[in-house]
Amino acid sequence: MARIRKRSIQLSKLCSFACCRSSSQDEHAQIGQKGYSRVVYCNEPDSQEQIRLRYRRNYVSTTKYTAVNFLPKSLFEQFRRVANIYFLVVACVSFSPLAPYSAPSIILPLVVVIGATMAKEGVEDWRRNLQDIEANNRKVEVYDKSSCSFRQTKWKDLRVGDLVKVCKDEYFPADLLLLSSSYEDVVCYVETMNLDGETNLKLKHALNVTSFYSSAESLKEFRAVIKCEDPNEHLYSFIGTLYFDCQQYSLSPQQILLRDSKLKNTEYIFGVVIFTGHDTKVMQNATDPPSKRTKIERRMDRIIYVLFSTLILVSFIGSLFFGIETNNDLSGGNYTRWYLRPDKTTVFFDPRRPAVAAFLHCLTGLMLYGYLIPISLYVSIEICKVLQSIFINQDQAMYDEEMDRPAHARTSNLNEELGQVHTILSDKTGTLTCNSMEFVKCSIAGTLYGRGMTEVEIALARKRGEQLTEQAPIDASESKKSFKGFNFRDEHIMDGKWVSEPQRDVIQKFFRVLATCHTAVPEVMGPDEIMYEAESPDEAAFVIAAREVGFEFFARNQTSIKLRELDPTSGIRVDRVYELLHVLEFSSARKRMSVIVKNPENQLLLLAKGADSVIFERLSKEGRAYEERTKEHIEKYSEAGLRTMAVAYRELDNDEYKTWEQEFLKAKTSVSADRDVLMDELACQIERDLILLGATAVEDKLQKGVPGCIDKLARAGIGIWVLTGDKRGTAINIGYACSLLRHGMKQIVITLELPEILAQEKEGDKEAIAEASLNSIKLQILKAKSQVTEESSTEFGLIIDGKSLTYAMDKNLVNSFMDLAMRCATVICCRSSPKQKAVITRLVKSVTGRTTLAIGDGANDVGMLQEADIGVGISGVEGMQAVMASDFAIAQFRFLERLLLVHGHWCYRRISMMICYFFYKNITFGFTLFWFEAYTSFSGQPAYNDWYMSCYNVFFTSLPVIALGVFDQDVSARLCLKHPLLYQEGVRNILFNWPRILGWMFNGLLSSIIIYFLTTNSITGPAFRKDGQVADYSVLGVTMYTCVVWTVNCQMALSINYFTWIQHLFIWGSIAFWYIFLVVYGSIPPTLSTTAYKVLVEACAPSILYWLTTLLVVIAALLPLLSYRAFQIRFQPMEHDRIQIQRRRPESTEYDATQRRLSESSEARTSSELPSEVRIRIDNLKASSKRKN
Repeated sequence: MARIRKRSIQLSKLCSFACCRSSSQDEHAQIGQKGYSRVVYCNEPDSQEQIRLRYRRNYVSTTKYTAVNFLPKSLFEQFRRVANIYFLVVACVSFSPLAPYSAPSIILPLVVVIGATMAKEGVEDWRRNLQDIEANNRKVEVYDKSSCSFRQTKWKDLRVGDLVKVCKDEYFPADLLLLSSSYEDVVCYVETMNLDGETNLKLKHALNVTSFYSSAESLKEFRAVIKCEDPNEHLYSFIGTLYFDCQQYSLSPQQILLRDSKLKNTEYIFGVVIFTGHDTKVMQNATDPPSKRTKIERRMDRIIYVLFSTLILVSFIGSLFFGIETNNDLSGGNYTRWYLRPDKTTVFFDPRRPAVAAFLHCLTGLMLYGYLIPISLYVSIEICKVLQSIFINQDQAMYDEEMDRPAHARTSNLNEELGQVHTILSDKTGTLTCNSMEFVKCSIAGTLYGRGMTEVEIALARKRGEQLTEQAPIDASESKKSFKGFNFRDEHIMDGKWVSEPQRDVIQKFFRVLATCHTAVPEVMGPDEIMYEAESPDEAAFVIAAREVGFEFFARNQTSIKLRELDPTSGIRVDRVYELLHVLEFSSARKRMSVIVKNPENQLLLLAKGADSVIFERLSKEGRAYEERTKEHIEKYSEAGLRTMAVAYRELDNDEYKTWEQEFLKAKTSVSADRDVLMDELACQIERDLILLGATAVEDKLQKGVPGCIDKLARAGIGIWVLTGDKRGTAINIGYACSLLRHGMKQIVITLELPEILAQEKEGDKEAIAEASLNSIKLQILKAKSQVTEESSTEFGLIIDGKSLTYAMDKNLVNSFMDLAMRCATVICCRSSPKQKAVITRLVKSVTGRTTLAIGDGANDVGMLQEADIGVGISGVEGMQAVMASDFAIAQFRFLERLLLVHGHWCYRRISMMICYFFYKNITFGFTLFWFEAYTSFSGQPAYNDWYMSCYNVFFTSLPVIALGVFDQDVSARLCLKHPLLYQEGVRNILFNWPRILGWMFNGLLSSIIIYFLTTNSITGPAFRKDGQVADYSVLGVTMYTCVVWTVNCQMALSINYFTWIQHLFIWGSIAFWYIFLVVYGSIPPTLSTTAYKVLVEACAPSILYWLTTLLVVIAALLPLLSYRAFQIRFQPMEHDRIQIQRRRPESTEYDATQRRLSESSEARTSSELPSEVRIRIDNLKASSKRKN
């Protein structure tokens, strides 16, 4: 047996349940069966038994590609897009005689576009690879049996069964079984932020049987076998058995140290490697987030199909007319177009087989008109979205100085969706509030303690028109010291005055419970300064409150808690030690926490705190003396927006405790599937016959700027739902405090807290209760819908609790409930579970068919964030798990206003305009080819040189459209926030609906007609050159192409609202580059440049007709858009047009009065165009604003 350590005792930082006892008699039925087959030979990684199992190495890879599969896999990803497949087929066919242009001219643009996208993905994957290399090459100390010492090795070289030593502030390299630590009671302190986002430190403790292996020498003889569950993703569970020294010892999550968690406040630990590499729990959880696509992307796919249909139709029409013309070439045995020598032609023009020639011509047409499909659209959009995300990340207005956290766009795929949000679903705690709890009030022995008013109380008093009963809010405390978590002031309690109170014994017990019933850890920072590490802000607030009243918790280990108390008799502070026997931990299902302790007087006590509903049902008859008054006080605290918790205790009989402990330890050391159920049942057995002491009230303050943000979002016409676990009263009053519920808004409350339902519950017939509850909810929904219909001009707020929500989501009621909810301006779901949050989000998304945004800050919000179209995580007190599951991350709720109303609006507008312009410019270019082919008897002859066509989308029109998608602003950020109604352009999808898309397409068709017919009629008749020569095929192609380049770039200049030097450079630079290209390409020998050989220098540039034609055609092609915009701005201005007009007009007092009238009439016009529920919401907000003023 290993030598026992002889050191001074170092106390642990946390406590949990009492140490696990070994149990050699337990039958571990699951071990060895399917799912529980892993075997680890401790300290024997080289044994034949271990090698035969062939477990994974500790090498991890998070990359999408490898050096071997990058090319094939990346190419597969690129050619999943329909447009890219089309261009690939065209590139392959371009080598055949069917092609109307040379193969390199189509292959090069395809290679550039596909190569750019592959390069982008390659760079992103290489960055992930560098992170993997860094992680795999970290160093860890591994035990070497031959030298009886630890040697350093790389993480990737670890094997299952290795013994490792991890030191303070180091990450665990694999999933380990904890053997021992630097503490005598073999515990260690672990930070799991990388796993679950939780910032609170967790306690882990080893089995007593392995605690003696504390040095390198003692480990030499250590041998054991672990049989446990197979690799899985469950972070909080572990089932296994340690076989050591002919005994079996059950293992639990308390002994498991997970990869990527960090050792804190512990000098070192020894552990055995159980899971390595991709078998570790963190890697098992590394799944890809759900794939989300924006509505614009989905519509864009349909537009591509429309363009493909157009392409096929145009090719069919061309081939039909070509077949007719070819057939007519042979008439009565004579050749009508003899000059084409149809008697000596190929199959492509054979008048004897016109059907075959027409079919082959159709294939040629499919390639020729391929320019209707924008080859660079996808890569251009990706570039724009990445740059938009950078702007979001660098926006200083969304940077939180206090937390040193900027906004972060975790994905760039959903930028434009931010501008189309119809409904926001929000968590409350930590999202609307700070999740920074402060102990402000309490009720002890039926007496209220604590002065001052909360923000919610003040808002509630103002709503009711009442005079404030107390002069100052709680924040204005005159206490000598200010502590985080403590904002309590009452002269009857503070400074030891509680000893003079009539119920001082109850007060003493009350604060002893707060100082003892917890899992917090004291950390001495100085002579008179102690900091507490707690699992929740509430718990820290309770311990701090007890300390400030006179019950200071200052030390603990695994078996005891030490308090420094004020002795009411002597008035002296004395140290008292409470023996800690068991901790019955808090869970969301139990809604309570208890500890069993033995006090210095040798009394066995159960101390409990928890939700009032849970504690009250466990009170004894003798323990209900203060029940009625405490309930009244809890209701009052809830109205004030405070979080309440009941406090109780019980003195235990020694025999009862011993019997219960035996059963509890047996259940605790069991590895059966029903272990947790057995433990809960046994906890319920001991947590009964409690004596009520009182209740606590802590305040979770609203975050800065929340009311103003919600008010602005409501004025933008966005519906807001709050999904919270709070009581109805608390949720309603916080709703008023943060402007969710407003003056003039009528409340619809759907609840099952009705006399008839309560009567049914007392009878206990579950089927009758369910039927009655369902009927009650049905009637309430029908009544509410009738009320909303009758009072259509009134704004409504819907409040429903979680129990009622369960029945409202019944398949026969859900549509009716959702119809009611969507007609309300605000919906508050209280007492809702995490699962209900996700289900509600899915329902809102499916029923409305509109964009939903979910925002939250905790692990319980992850389902909701992933279910919504957009998930926004708040990097708050509850850790980073919500952020890790989100699409966008912000530090404060108030930043949502700017994220949506500014960046969302801009991104939606930019992407919409960009896509519409893409289709416009390609239709303009593509149809000039069609008109020219019609002019040449549908011969399949392209109007332009091969390389003109290839460079059109890549060089001459691509950069201006990217500049539009990145920099354009219809109005400034200040005006976006000043005029939130502008956001409705995105919600109603005004800029990317079918009429607007078809309008841009029609504009492209019209531009192509103007360009082709004006150009051909201007230059084909008269002499073009000085020597009298007329314009030939090459001159016509250059002139027409020049007009296209000028027109589409000038159309871009007319569409842009906000010019920067970059946009000027890209637009006019693209036009200039066309001329440079003509000169350079035209100087290449004619064997390569063909029709472009010196066409600009020798033919076009010297001709005045070329320049006049270009000017005339461009002006004529721009007139339709100019005329339409002039008409629209004058008679049917959009919201941004009105704002721009107001901004540009001169400022004068006389003018301002006129402008206000114009603005009011304009708003009235706009409001009449909005959906009725949005119009009602805005009218009520205006009325509410006037009342405030």
